[in-house]
Parts: sequence; structure tokens; C-alpha cells
Amino acid sequence: MKTQNNFLSVLSLFTSFSTLLCCALPALLVVLGLGAVVAGVVSGFPFLITLSKNKGWVFAFTFFVMAINFYMMYFRKKKQVSCEYIPGKKESACDVASRWSKIILWVSFFILLIGFFASYLLIPILRLFE
Repeated sequence: MKTQNNFLSVLSLFTSFSTLLCCALPALLVVLGLGAVVAGVVSGFPFLITLSKNKGWVFAFTFFVMAINFYMMYFRKKKQVSCEYIPGKKESACDVASRWSKIILWVSFFILLIGFFASYLLIPILRLFE
């Protein structure tokens, strides 16, 4: 069960990072006037064009994976797993792994929010101030 939880944490990190790469970073660079940098990055990594064209699906999948991960991390009853205690420490190896999984999950969530803001909200907000 812990392996499945760790897999979902890593998957949510990479899917949220992909939203940042495909959608947020290019939009931010264009807003800052660095369109040539975006052209260079896209020429080096052409799969970013496909991700950008399907950003709705990328964000939907990422939100879905993130929701499953939050459910498994916070709402699912934990099964008793035998864990080894680290000598000289108050917490077990499972406690340490769980804490790191939560840190990765929350970092992934904030990366996703940054990507969502830059992809869908930044340009409309900037247009209000024109």
C-alpha cells in the first residue's frame, strides 16, 4: 500500500510539473517579453506544443491524480503496517516516509496552482489593467 501511495505522490509531482512546463512557463516568458526563449525551448522540446494544445486535458488529468493522492494521504484509513523504528529516533521509518510524501504532495499542489494561474488567469488579469 505504501508503494502505491509513493507512486501517486511522484506521479502528482511530475504531472503538476508538466503543467508548469507546458503552459505556465511559456506564458510567463511571453508576458515578460522573452518570446525568443520560448521559441528556442519549443524547438528543443517539440512535445511541449502537443501538451500546450491539450492543456485542458493535462490540467484535468493532473487535478484528478492530485485529488486521488489527497484522498489516499488524508482520508483513507491507514492499514497497520509493521515499520522499523530508527534507533535513537522517536518516529518510525513509515512516519518519515509519510511526512516526505505529504511534503511532495503539497509542493506538487502549489506547482499546479502556479501553472493554472499562469495558464488561465494571468493574461485576463493583465488585460484588465491595459
